Amino acid sequence: MTAPLLSALIVAHNEEAQLEACLRSCAFADEVVVVLDRCTDGSKAIAERLGARLIEGAWPQEGDRRHAGIDACKGPWILEVDADERVPPALAVEIRKVLDGAEPGCIQIPFDNYIGNRHIRHGWGAYNGISVKWSLFWKGCKRWGNQRVHPSISIEGAKGRVSAAMTHYVDKDITDLFARLNRYSTLAAADLIAKGERPGRLGSIRRFFSRFFKSYVSRRGYREGYHGLALALFAGLYPLLTHLKVEEARYQRRQVSLFLSPLHSRHQHQRRLQNRNDTRINELLVSNRFRNSLNADISIKRNSESGH
Repeated sequence: MTAPLLSALIVAHNEEAQLEACLRSCAFADEVVVVLDRCTDGSKAIAERLGARLIEGAWPQEGDRRHAGIDACKGPWILEVDADERVPPALAVEIRKVLDGAEPGCIQIPFDNYIGNRHIRHGWGAYNGISVKWSLFWKGCKRWGNQRVHPSISIEGAKGRVSAAMTHYVDKDITDLFARLNRYSTLAAADLIAKGERPGRLGSIRRFFSRFFKSYVSRRGYREGYHGLALALFAGLYPLLTHLKVEEARYQRRQVSLFLSPLHSRHQHQRRLQNRNDTRINELLVSNRFRNSLNADISIKRNSESGH
């Protein structure tokens, strides 16, 4: 049996609603590897039923679980597909053609992004959604960063691009979109707190307006009606919410510190009193031992004198 040429890699966390359709769209690959990260739903049963090779575990960062999947792939070429993405037949055919004699490197794939059943063509950006990704690459030519959200990537080798697009069901509806904004900004704030960074208030406000304008006007989000407005709000609110969550975490930390400070001072005072009492007890013990020793010497001396 020859080694597979193309491995499709899917990283999933409780994606039973999306996983089957995603796996079926990847059936053209020589092997399908599914990384199950702390899954508690029916994702495992679905992947096993459709013949995928499973990697199970718990990884703290997105980059960690993706690297675990990349290491497990047997094919030299890897196609990363998220559970909410689908590989249309036209893209599958083009990928096979491109890989025939391609040099090791990374290949960009354009994305058709959907909110619900509506194809949204305009307004996407780095934070609310992307229109192209380095999803197809030679093993070893792409590495993920360790950020909690929007991890950076590093690529090397030859670079190319296909014309057929991946289908991406980004959000179910507007509610789902803003739930994603809340989730992403929380993770971004955690990254900044871990690095000891604090975004400025004025800079965050400026970024709200500049990113809203970029999404709604420069990227023509206005052409998408209320969906375009929602995407522009996402783009602008992301840095502002991240800033506010960092400030909230700092405030809560100060409150805990203020609460613990009197307890710490009281504990220190109690320790000082205890040390002082221990010192007094030791002094008394030493004094008593000295007195007892002195009395014993006097008694011995008296006994000696009475013997004479």
